[in-house]
This record gives sequence, C-alpha cells and structure tokens, in this order.
Amino acid sequence: MTTADESATTDGPTTPEEPTTPGEPTASAQSGIPQGEDESLARLWQLAFGSMPAQIIHAAVRLGLPDQMSAGPRTCAELARACGADEAALRRLLRGMAGTGIVAANGGPDRYALTPMGRPLRSDVPDSLCAMVLLFAGEAMWRSWGDLAETVRTGSNGFERIHGVPYFTYYTQHPDQDAMFNAAMGEDTKAVGPALAQGYDFAWCDTVVDIGGGNGALLSRVLAAHPGLKGIVFDRPEVLAQARKLVAEAGLADRCTAVGGDAFDAVVPGGDLYVLKSVLHDWDDDHVLKLLRNCRDVIADDGRILVMEPLMPTRAEDLGPAHGIVTTDMDLLVTTRGRVRTEGEFAGLFAAAGFRHTMTRKLADHGYLEAQYHSVVEGVPV
Repeated sequence: MTTADESATTDGPTTPEEPTTPGEPTASAQSGIPQGEDESLARLWQLAFGSMPAQIIHAAVRLGLPDQMSAGPRTCAELARACGADEAALRRLLRGMAGTGIVAANGGPDRYALTPMGRPLRSDVPDSLCAMVLLFAGEAMWRSWGDLAETVRTGSNGFERIHGVPYFTYYTQHPDQDAMFNAAMGEDTKAVGPALAQGYDFAWCDTVVDIGGGNGALLSRVLAAHPGLKGIVFDRPEVLAQARKLVAEAGLADRCTAVGGDAFDAVVPGGDLYVLKSVLHDWDDDHVLKLLRNCRDVIADDGRILVMEPLMPTRAEDLGPAHGIVTTDMDLLVTTRGRVRTEGEFAGLFAAAGFRHTMTRKLADHGYLEAQYHSVVEGVPV
C-alpha cells in the first residue's frame, strides 16, 4: 500500500519508468492481472482508503494551514510556529497534503505552497469549502458514519445512537458546532444560489420567503439579482443574527427581514413564493407533510412553493455521473432520518399537502456546474 508520505511531491525530477521493449508485457500483464481489472483494483483501493486523505484535508483546515499559506509559500518551521504544531509531525502532514494535491513543494523539500485545488480550503475566499470540510469530516459526523453497518443492520438512526440526541438537537446544544453547520450550508448555497437567481423566473412575485434560510446566503443572492424583490429569512431565532449580518453586509437590509420561528408549528405569512432549499430531505414524510401544509395555510391562492434539492432517479442505471446524490442519501440515512426523494415522491407529497406539481428543472441546465446535483420542484396551491 502506498501511503500519502510516499507519494508526496518532491523538488527534483522524478525518474521516468523504464520504457518497455515492443512486445514486452506491461507491469499489469506481468502481474497476471488484465489491464482493465488492474484499473478497477486501483480504483477500489482509492475508495476503500478514501477516509485517509479526507482526514488529511480535515486536519489541514482545522489547523488553519491553508489560511497561513494564503500569502505564498511557507516552510514547515514557519507553519509550525504559526499553528502551534509539532514540527516533525507537521512535516509529515505536509507531505500527506502534497500527496492529495492541495499543496506542492515550492523552493525546497520543506517549503510548500497551496495549489489551485487547495485554494478553496482557505476561509477567506468566495468559493471557500472550509466549513463544509470541518462539518462533514469532523468528529460528530465521522463517528456516525463509522457505525454505518449497524445503521443498515438495525434501521436505527446512527447519529442518535452514537450521540444520544437527534441530529439538529445536537447542533443546538453545541453553539460553536451550530455556527459551523450554518456556515457550511451557506457555502453550499453560494455554489448553487446564482443558478437559482438566474435560472428561475421571479418576475411574477413580490416577496420571497426562504424557509430554513439559515444565514441568508440564498435569499441574498436572489435579491441582489432582482432589485424589485423583497424577502424574508425564516429560521430558528438563534441563527438569525448571522442572517441579519449577511443581509446588512450585502446592502439588502431595506428589502429583507429575518423572522424567527419553528416551521413545524407555523410558517411566517406574507410571501408570494415559499422556497425550501435542502430542508425537506432532512425529514421523514410525516414531518415533510406537516411543513408543506403549514406553507399551504399561509400561501396566497396565486402563490407558489419551490423545493430545491437533489432528486433521486427512479432507476439505478440512470444515476450516471450524479453519484453525489447517492452519497447525500447515505448521509441522510446516517444522520437525520430523511432521504433523497424522486420527482414522483415530491409530486405525491405536494398533492397530499394541497399543492399541484407544476414543474421540475435541473439547475445545472443553466450552466452552473456547481449545481449539478440540485433541481427545483415547483408547486401551486389547489
């Protein structure tokens, strides 16, 4: 097995492989494994041990290394002092980071620079994935995924079994983790928000309500692109300070308000369009119906509801490159008791809640590749 240390980037030129004589068998053939099977085996090794590079990247972000390298190449000694890390251990981590491709040796074996692939791991760039890495490779999620076999064997929720409380309760009990969760959701929204803002026709409505709007990232994108719109961020009271701050920084405070509440009790009235991004897939059908019916109670007769989520194809053979949908569904199995639903399942839930399904569209159809796993599902009241 090749470790990250052994595959690290070096300064000197690498020794090329010896050319083979025409007719001489390749290494794969010499091993007795057909080349196609050899490639499959290499892919299997990559998948089976994928947790290791994930934890290398997580450790790098947790230590703040990408931010420390934002101004240019740094030596291991400099980074150890800046991060308060053991220099010998950090040297090995940096080699591991080079093995993943997020840094590269620069000017010496002990001096490294961020690569373009590593840049989004900085916390200060618009396309940052820093909070997403901290959330999904962090201890709370890591331990829950580690017991996936028991989750599948019993059908019980892994996160609750490991941590003793439901997923969202855990985050409300850990404010620092809750802030990271909302930041991670905001990072995801920054990737797909422009696709919604430019790809959906908002001309017909006056006020958009973002249910579970978190830090306001999605609604801010929509309002910035459509100066005639007004908006309401609706979420738990404890997260609204983040939303108000972001809305103010975007210069949208005169058109956007933040209202606290529990959508399972009641939804804020006053909107023409009610948007639920990455909300419904966190819940079972009973909770989804309750939330949708609460929206139906307050929506105008000529209003619309818009669900923004990945959609599960009805046939496994249609998954194609959308493998991220499957991993999202597995994550929901582990954490929240929710699931990724099909278009038909949403249409059925809409009908049961008093809506008629009118349209489904992939956001990636508008040229936003970051949104390749997201679709918008629209309904109107009946």
